[in-house]
Amino acid sequence: MATDSWAQAVDEQEAAAESIGSLQIKDKPEENGTTANATDSSSGAAKTEAEEGGKSTDDDDKEDKAAQSLLNKLIRNNLVNTTNQVEVLQKDPNSPLYSVKSFEELRLKPQLLQGVYGLGFNRPSKIQETALPMMLAEPPQNLIAQSQSGTGKTAAFVLAMLSHVDPNNKYPQCLCVSPTYELALQTGKVIEQMGKHYPEVQLVYAIRGNKLQRGMKLQEQIVIGTPGTMLDWCGKFKFIDPKKVKVFVLDEADVMIATQGHQDQSIRIQRMLPKNCQMLLFSATFEESVWNFAQRIVPDPNIIKLKREEETLDTIKQYYVLCNCKEEKFQALCNIYGAITIAQAMIFCHTRKTAGWLAGELSREGHQVALLSGEMQVEQRAAVIERFRGGKEKVLVTTNVCARGIDVEQVSVVINFDLPVDKDGNPDNETYLHRIGRTGRFGKRGLAINMVDSKMSMNILNRIQEHFNKKIEKLDTDDLDEIEKIAS
Repeated sequence: MATDSWAQAVDEQEAAAESIGSLQIKDKPEENGTTANATDSSSGAAKTEAEEGGKSTDDDDKEDKAAQSLLNKLIRNNLVNTTNQVEVLQKDPNSPLYSVKSFEELRLKPQLLQGVYGLGFNRPSKIQETALPMMLAEPPQNLIAQSQSGTGKTAAFVLAMLSHVDPNNKYPQCLCVSPTYELALQTGKVIEQMGKHYPEVQLVYAIRGNKLQRGMKLQEQIVIGTPGTMLDWCGKFKFIDPKKVKVFVLDEADVMIATQGHQDQSIRIQRMLPKNCQMLLFSATFEESVWNFAQRIVPDPNIIKLKREEETLDTIKQYYVLCNCKEEKFQALCNIYGAITIAQAMIFCHTRKTAGWLAGELSREGHQVALLSGEMQVEQRAAVIERFRGGKEKVLVTTNVCARGIDVEQVSVVINFDLPVDKDGNPDNETYLHRIGRTGRFGKRGLAINMVDSKMSMNILNRIQEHFNKKIEKLDTDDLDEIEKIAS
């Protein structure tokens, strides 16, 4: 996107977001909303609930969990390539449950097997290998599972719901609760894709904006939605008979309990369900608050933990460049680009203002630049990352909004235009690890270059070195041949 006009470049990025508009809901929803079939309600314009209040300052670019989770779902086309080990704690140590290496072993209905392969799953992922036999067991097994985004957990519980449904019974049998309606729509999309060859099973969305006539009873077998609306449909409006529900799924539990009211609403729904209802809870993290919530919701559970791979600095070569000011840092950046061939790079800035300035300067120099920051809507951010992933832009300038959880295999260089610090000005070691961890992934070598422009930033860099016990070398012209091999 090399252009002399930075305004034009921004317009092109925003236009790219329109292709994802079909994931949004048209009207501003109300708590009990407007259409009889919410499958068609996913077009138009809306923001995530968590973003409606906006962001407060340049330095306050912390991503809320719901938006980050949605961003990952929107941009991830493939499963994370993980070598993590699965830790299984079963309630019955003598249980015959086992792990599977193929979907055929699960004896799925042929139309569901077609749907699985249609989604691109040739064999079960690590979490699916272990979780699916538990979820498909008879009698039903309750499950608490920890698994990072992109490991196939959504497809796993969707397959469980579709397998347990009796299509001859025209009433809700499976409920799935998500923290936001955007996340609910994403899960619903997987249900629709996997159930494409199983048209007897119908889906409805219990989301604000989907208003049903009072006194009616749902005939769809699967209901997916947010806690508040789901609770109303089960209790106040009685659209659902909770005593007939076979499977109850709580997705994104760590996001759920971070949202005011959702934890209480989820517990109230669970108390309406029959004792033999299968409870499935998934969370990316297992902090104490999540664990306490999980234990209240899921009685006598099997427990699966898929540990996140430890990000390592062993494959990342780290350098620093001494400068005196912002303009010198920019010139050093241009010199590095002029001396080496870079596949794709991510540049991290401390504030949106700096990121906007730097992206504009790079664009004027003729570089293909994308800008990503927290004031953009989630769908806009997803479109920008998609373009970057597809190679339409070679450089992604961003704040910490993109430091976590975004895997772009082609990234060979990460540049810290500003070193990461916390609100007190101390080194933010965790953010540093996440930032430079965007390179050196999938077993490849990576390169991290840090811009230092003061005694204070040199002190921060030294403390980061001490924390990780990894030497960060000064970048000299003699090093360019070496970094060329890594970066190209």
